Amino acid sequence: MELNAKYNPSEVEDKWYSYWINNRCFHSEPDSREPYTIVIPPPNVTGILHMGHVLNNTLNDVLIRKARMDGKNACWVPGTDHASIATESKVVAKLKGMGISKEDITREEFLKYAWEWKEEHGGIILQQLRKLGASCDWDRTKFTMDPELSKAVINTFVYFYKKGLIYRGVRMVNWDPEGLTAVSDEEVIHRDTKSHFYHLKYYISDGAGNPTDDYLVIATTRPETIMADAAICVNPKDERHFRLHGKKVLIPLINREIPVIEDDYVEMDFGTGCLKVTPAHDAHDYEIGLRHNLPVMDIIDDHGRLNEKAQILVGQDRFEARKNIVKMLEESGNLVKVEEYTSPVGYSERTNAVIEPKLSAQWFLKMEDLAAKALESVESGAVKLIPDKYRNTYRHWMENVHDWCISRQLWWGQQIPAYYLPDGKIVVESTPEEALKAAQAINPAYTAADLRQDEDVLDTWFSSWLWPISVFDTERPGHPEHKPNRDLSYYYPTNDLVTGPDILFFWVARMIMAGNEFMGDVPFHNVYLTGIVRDKLGRKMSKTLGNSPDRWQRHLLR
Repeated sequence: MELNAKYNPSEVEDKWYSYWINNRCFHSEPDSREPYTIVIPPPNVTGILHMGHVLNNTLNDVLIRKARMDGKNACWVPGTDHASIATESKVVAKLKGMGISKEDITREEFLKYAWEWKEEHGGIILQQLRKLGASCDWDRTKFTMDPELSKAVINTFVYFYKKGLIYRGVRMVNWDPEGLTAVSDEEVIHRDTKSHFYHLKYYISDGAGNPTDDYLVIATTRPETIMADAAICVNPKDERHFRLHGKKVLIPLINREIPVIEDDYVEMDFGTGCLKVTPAHDAHDYEIGLRHNLPVMDIIDDHGRLNEKAQILVGQDRFEARKNIVKMLEESGNLVKVEEYTSPVGYSERTNAVIEPKLSAQWFLKMEDLAAKALESVESGAVKLIPDKYRNTYRHWMENVHDWCISRQLWWGQQIPAYYLPDGKIVVESTPEEALKAAQAINPAYTAADLRQDEDVLDTWFSSWLWPISVFDTERPGHPEHKPNRDLSYYYPTNDLVTGPDILFFWVARMIMAGNEFMGDVPFHNVYLTGIVRDKLGRKMSKTLGNSPDRWQRHLLR
């Protein structure tokens, strides 16, 4: 046999990978051997591999091939995540290019386009993993919106609702005005952003709605929200403002009277010591508003534009309105000065839009008990975080957890199985047929036409936290009493998980919660937290930022 003078990797790699696949060298079935199991952190169907994926899957491949050589029954389960926000934005952009607006079509029509997009693009990233030589068990490939996996997600929602852990309520959420959905705290990236402190005059009212000669100065970074002010707050110990106690002031430009209130939350040595309280547009202001029973006026719509309640600059984008209202305040004599200011601003991880704090009716999952058990799983050593330094980060999150906002205002994803009845009651069941039976138990006259299903879908992480269970047995999540099938009994718990520390709470902690709840056991024993691949500016590699090398990516698409 004659050898080429130069090594040609494509000839060798394609030959041997085809041999491995044709002979099912990577396939696993339960047998008498010791199992070694890894589930892939499912990449989004929205695009192609980036450097972080390559790092992660290389390490997974090393672990799984080592286990095979050690004689273990190695099973590496691949799959993809439906990525609600990212995928929907891609489909919306495609429709826009076709001259179609999401608002102009039905949900069913939109989902038809979404599935077509998924079929066209969703397999690219898995093909690239094959090109890299990843020794996954491709016969076990899963997708988080496969019918059976979606059924498991829906059953899980019903289970937690009937257990009393899921509720619907109006809360302050992180609103993405570009994605048009709420996002969780963990999906908000805070970046130091240059801004300004605008010092404004609020004239004290004479009690009849007229300004006096006296005024106080408020420093704010968001002058476009002054029309939603409900009060001015001062610290009760601040001697500079004793004269304001019991007074009312007038909001600049619209001259609406609001009271001066006292609260220890206000820092006397920050700004002017006077805080404008806008409950609808700031999480801390909302808490102050609750304590003092203040009215809530939302003047910014879902798209980040001023609505009719603002009275002025109606229809303008919030940042455009900021520029214009500063000019108006200067012309009216209410602008004292402008200072340069740098502060952490929240950006949506998915769309990079500036987050708008917004009061919204959402579905929430109570997390306190789930988090306590998940913390114990790590503290006891049942789950080992490598390197160990991440235990402190993990502990901080688990001890300061908030209820999980699990609803998203999207169409791509598992639709929430809550049905509204004409009398205002809600029934929660896994299928429309079961929901109708529950409704007729309340009133036998109800028909299917009387049920209106909630429009929202579930947070993507609400499906992927079931991943180590549902890739083997879709009945177990939502039905803890269900006896695990042969695969789940053999492969669960998995052995190792390789992932980035940026999703330690997003995904790792939540998988531990789901494992404890539905299996009574942790989903894996070791979590290897890799470094984050970054560019020369220290930024995470991202297709959105355009800083992820794509030459080799394009090569892998061939």
